[in-house]
Amino acid sequence: MDQSASGNDCKNNFCIDKLIAARKSLELSLEKSRTLGLALEKAGPRLEEIKQRLPSLEAAVRPIRADKDALFAVGGHINRAVGPAAAVLKVFDAVHGLEKSLLSDPRNDLPGYLSVLKRLEEALRFLGDNCGLAIQWLEDIIEYLEDNRVADGMYLSNLKKSLKGLRELQNDGERVHLDGGLLDAALDKLENEFRRLLTEHSVPLPMSSPSLGEQACIAPSPLPVTVIQKLQAILGRLIANNRLEKCITIYVEVRSSNVRASLKALDLDYLEISISEFNNVQSIEGYIEQWGKHLEFAVKHLFEAEFKLCNDVFERIGLDVWMGCFAKIAAQAGILAFLQFGRTITESKKEPIKLLKLLDIFSSLNKLRLDFNRLFGGAACVEIQNLTRDLIKRVIDGAAEIFWEIFVQVELQRQSPPPQDGSIPRLVSFITDYCNELLGDNYRPILSQVLVIHQSWKQKKFQEMILVNEVLKIIKAVDLNLETWVKAYGDATLSCVFAMNCHWHLYKDLKGTKLGELMGDSWLKEHEQYKEYYSAIFLRESWGKLPSHLSREGLILFSGGRATARDLVKKRLKTFNEAFDEMFRKQSVWVIPERDLREKTCQLIVQTVLPVYRSYMQTYGPLVEKDASSSKYAKYTVQGLEQMLLSLFLPRRERYGSFKGRPTGSKIDNGVDLRRTASAVA
Repeated sequence: MDQSASGNDCKNNFCIDKLIAARKSLELSLEKSRTLGLALEKAGPRLEEIKQRLPSLEAAVRPIRADKDALFAVGGHINRAVGPAAAVLKVFDAVHGLEKSLLSDPRNDLPGYLSVLKRLEEALRFLGDNCGLAIQWLEDIIEYLEDNRVADGMYLSNLKKSLKGLRELQNDGERVHLDGGLLDAALDKLENEFRRLLTEHSVPLPMSSPSLGEQACIAPSPLPVTVIQKLQAILGRLIANNRLEKCITIYVEVRSSNVRASLKALDLDYLEISISEFNNVQSIEGYIEQWGKHLEFAVKHLFEAEFKLCNDVFERIGLDVWMGCFAKIAAQAGILAFLQFGRTITESKKEPIKLLKLLDIFSSLNKLRLDFNRLFGGAACVEIQNLTRDLIKRVIDGAAEIFWEIFVQVELQRQSPPPQDGSIPRLVSFITDYCNELLGDNYRPILSQVLVIHQSWKQKKFQEMILVNEVLKIIKAVDLNLETWVKAYGDATLSCVFAMNCHWHLYKDLKGTKLGELMGDSWLKEHEQYKEYYSAIFLRESWGKLPSHLSREGLILFSGGRATARDLVKKRLKTFNEAFDEMFRKQSVWVIPERDLREKTCQLIVQTVLPVYRSYMQTYGPLVEKDASSSKYAKYTVQGLEQMLLSLFLPRRERYGSFKGRPTGSKIDNGVDLRRTASAVA
């Protein structure tokens, strides 16, 4: 190998060694860099931690740089500020210690629950009174630290922000925030317990009879004494926390619902009847009677019980509160519906029967007057008072108006024609029955009272006999009407039947009645005599003339005059039959409604006609009976004639049954409308 080649090899080896050394150096540098990177990575969080600790370290070091006197005084300021704050925190912890008890069910131990609740209220009052003081002390110490640069600015800023938040909470009503809503939750539970006690012990009254024919079973007290005591205890706490109105709302809701449930058994749907739903008072007459009984039961038993219970439960709070509570119960339970029904009756069509119904309403209200004044006399019941006064005024005005109108209407109908069949005018029978009702023991004292009140409203002098005098005027007006109507007939015989009917009705139907006693025996006797007088005239001028057609004059039965006698008999029977047929045809449509008068009149007619006819037919009947045309003359048998005469004057039921006078003491059938002048007489 030559030298130059050997030198090249040495150079190459040297270069390789250099490269290897450089590689190792690089690897070492990379390893150091990696180690340094890991060290730096671990140092980062520590540096961040140091960075975060620097402000606190700086704040901690700051007092070292503060004024010595300021550092010496700060301890006392801090102690004074921390003392109230520590007391507040201690009570705050105690409040949260009550949470378990107050979130339990009060029914398990109501006295214990109320006791714990009272402790909570006391604690919250302490917190409310002292939180402001603690905040003020803390604000003072921050101000001191800031003025004397004892603490770091950022630290003080954070403290100020926290205290500002506390101050705002305090101004918003710190109680809610102090207890986390615990008091409100406890009060809600008490309200629920108040409702539960009321609901579970409020039971509708058991009705022994829906029509109240018998007294309902009524407990001495609507709620047990122990329940009332619990309600009062709950009320005490709720009122202390401004929840009285909510209690009243619950109480009214539960108790009014209970009263409505009791009344539901009475079937009071009729109270909702409107004016448009009935044509006249008579169509709901039965409801008016029920109304009086139901109203009396509701006032004397249901509302009386509620009145007493309201007093028992709310008596410690004050008269205005429990009276207001009762007023709401009465209004919501249905007293207003009772009063509105009465008002509806007053607004109905004016008719005679309505007077009696208005008097029934007045009587019911008058019997309950003392109860109404006691139960609904307070300022809270002003709506009930106004409706009651309005109803009474409407009843009195309406009753007086109808009563005073009777005389006027009787006079107005004097110009109307009398009945074509000679029967008793509906006006006469109605007025006599009507006045008897008004003079009866049921209505006379009520109507007298109504009229006296009505007179006093008009500043008129009191008249003790006001009712009696007006009834006398009405009956005298009826008498005058009868005199006028008797003269209005074109047929004198029919006028006699009419007069007989009316005078006998006034005598017989009024004898022994209140109206009859008022008019007197002489007045009654006078009508009886008038009946006899017109009865005699009627017989004389009608049926009494028939026997004259059956004259025996000129009838000779010996052989020579037999034919002549037969002709005379035929002629006289024909005349009799024609007169009888005409009279029977005319009078068969006339009516005598009173049975005894009708039967007596028919018997008088029979006694007037039949004996003469029987004797005549027995004597002369054989003369014509053998004749081929005998049926033309011997038209009636004695029995047939008697049956025809006894069938006279019968009333047609479909025409007269609706207005025939009822016996005294029964309800009046409203068969006449006093507002009409023509049809009331017929």
